[in-house]
Order: sequence, then C-alpha cells, then structure tokens
Amino acid sequence: MKLHRNFKLTGLLMLLVVGLVACEKPGPAETAGKKIDQTADRVGDKLSEQSTKAGVAIDDTEITSKVKAAIFAEPGLKTLQISVDTVKGLVTLSGSVDSLTNSHRAKELASAVQGVNEVENRLVVKSAN
Repeated sequence: MKLHRNFKLTGLLMLLVVGLVACEKPGPAETAGKKIDQTADRVGDKLSEQSTKAGVAIDDTEITSKVKAAIFAEPGLKTLQISVDTVKGLVTLSGSVDSLTNSHRAKELASAVQGVNEVENRLVVKSAN
C-alpha cells in the first residue's frame, strides 16, 4: 500500500509541474488543458502498470512464505536444506531431502498453497551417511 501511495503522490506532483509549465506557455487554455489530460492519462497508465507489478511481487513473496511454513510444519522435512523460490505463481523447490517420499511430500505441500500455479521440484535425494 505504501508503494502504491508513493506512486500516486509522484503522479500528482508530475501533473502539478506539467500544469504549471503549460500555464506559462502562450496559447489557448484548451491546449494547456489537453496537455494536462494527456499527461494525466500517461501517469495513470504508469501507476496502474507499477501497481500490478508490485502486486505480483507481493503475491509471490506471500506464496513463498506460505510454502516455507507448510514445509517447516511437516515432520521429517529438513527445512534448512530446502529452498523455495516463486515467480508469477511458479514455485521452484531446490536443495536436498533424505528420501524420494520427502521430495514428493514437499511438492504436494507446495502445490496445496493458494496461488501456486505450478511446482518445479528440483530437490535432490541424498542418503544419510
């Protein structure tokens, strides 16, 4: 929300500057108003685009946290040996586990988290020595 508010404030400041510059130029008021409207549209489009990107980043971070929590809560999984990365809903599990069963279980847990579109399981099974 703070990021979104900052974008709004930046956009409003840009509009104010453009408005002041437009007022200094000679010409009909309609031309100045049109330029302000065009700038406002461009700023609005940029704010919307940035907000969408920020929303995706927040969603991916939230998904990663939920997957890590699910794996951490599962007895038998060594969470320090499992890394979780999320990009646009694609969760990638990497690291090592001590059995194929634990590898499958980690993938199942990740798949069950809301917002996960796909899970790429790169976990390596290493036997305990």
